Amino acid sequence: MKAIGRNLIIKKEKEGITPTKGGLLLAEKQREDIRYIKASVVSPGEEAINAGMKEGDLIYYDRHAGHIIEINGDPYQVIKMQDIVVVL
Repeated sequence: MKAIGRNLIIKKEKEGITPTKGGLLLAEKQREDIRYIKASVVSPGEEAINAGMKEGDLIYYDRHAGHIIEINGDPYQVIKMQDIVVVL
């Protein structure tokens, strides 16, 4: 699997359950206050490679960006390079 151009194929990091101050346990999908999500780059496109992105980079991207694809039963997300806000 290979991304094309300015696209990146990423895999979301599992956040798990987060306890609130009041003791409630929230799943990742219930955390609407968090705008950016952590992920690892599976495949950067050619333009993303030229901009310094590489496979295995950890990034934060806008939670509303891109779309999900399923390959061999595993979910991946395809986003554009412009949706990345932080590279760790």
